[in-house]
Amino acid sequence: MSQQIIALVEQPQLKAEIPNFEIGDTVDVHTRILEGEKERIQIFNGVVIARAGSGLRETFTVRRIVQGEGVERKFPLHSPRVAKIEVKRSGVVRRAKLYYLRERVGKAVRLRERRGDRKKGE
Repeated sequence: MSQQIIALVEQPQLKAEIPNFEIGDTVDVHTRILEGEKERIQIFNGVVIARAGSGLRETFTVRRIVQGEGVERKFPLHSPRVAKIEVKRSGVVRRAKLYYLRERVGKAVRLRERRGDRKKGE
């Protein structure tokens, strides 16, 4: 019963258009940044290494390498601060979480690219 009530309350806050992206995909996350009175869009580009949660509490983690240092950022999927998510390329992976990429450097971080379209049902 309480799960139904929570789902009913969360329903209006859920985003209608969420792109279909998976673990291993390279994405651009457009984030709204407030600087004083001004608002601008900042793009965080990287590989999706994890997705967690469900409903309004769903999050995804994006990892990128900046000047030889790994940077990870967690984004709430349905946050109003996340303006847009663009899928740049799809990677072939066999794991639900790609935490092993944290220990890798250089060319070892690369993932094979998925060729062709995904299943029509997705």
